[in-house]
Amino acid sequence: MYSEIRRAPIYCTRFRHFVSHRHKDARSISTPVKMRMVGLTGGIASGKSTVSNLFKSHGVPVVDADLVSRDVLKKDTDGYNKVVAAFGEEILEANGDVDRPKLGQIVFSDPAKRQLLNRLLAPYISSGIFREILKLWLKGCKVIVLDIPLLFEAKMDKWTKPIVVVWVDSETQLQRLMKRDGSIEEDARNRINAQMSMDLKRSKADIVIDNTGSLEDLEEQFQRVLLKVTKPLTWSEFWLSRQGALTALVFIGIAVVFGKNISGIL
Repeated sequence: MYSEIRRAPIYCTRFRHFVSHRHKDARSISTPVKMRMVGLTGGIASGKSTVSNLFKSHGVPVVDADLVSRDVLKKDTDGYNKVVAAFGEEILEANGDVDRPKLGQIVFSDPAKRQLLNRLLAPYISSGIFREILKLWLKGCKVIVLDIPLLFEAKMDKWTKPIVVVWVDSETQLQRLMKRDGSIEEDARNRINAQMSMDLKRSKADIVIDNTGSLEDLEEQFQRVLLKVTKPLTWSEFWLSRQGALTALVFIGIAVVFGKNISGIL
């Protein structure tokens, strides 16, 4: 079904060590790489996580906003303290961790509380995402996928190109969510209605993956998307890469040295 990770191409600089059994020496080889940030989003129960895992299985690094948000809600972090202060200790489990399903029920049924939670956590989530991007940039990754459910709402779409939206029709989305979470229709609709509509997200996409069909259909579409997002980079993308930044620094250094020489001559 999915390609094995160990056989998948890795879209980062790979350091390979060739060790001689006779001489016991090693050398590392790295190749210059470029970087593209791909935005991946969709609605709840649309299948976005499945597509995200497909990118990972094909060696494309993914920055997952949901994982970052879990980190910012860990006990005794600044995000945790602010959320507990705002919503009270009733959102905590017996061990002191945030009861995420309970917090979700509160904010998805009350737009004002949902906006409050977003305001409290947005700075921490944004900085967490930036740190993950920086790590991958320093590794020399060619392609980075930003898996962000609120890509458009958080205005992070302006930093990504292309934008991939995993789309399903509203009825399919509702049925899948109810089946996945074992929730009643009212709760499922509240969660869906709390997000930007799937059709609006679709209208903002560069690439749409229609996930109303089977897993085989999804994988077939993904293969075409993978070819698109790993195609050669544009010049503007190149200058945002590690190689482009280093090249720019070299040119700046040459210009400075050349300028000093000219000044000395004059």
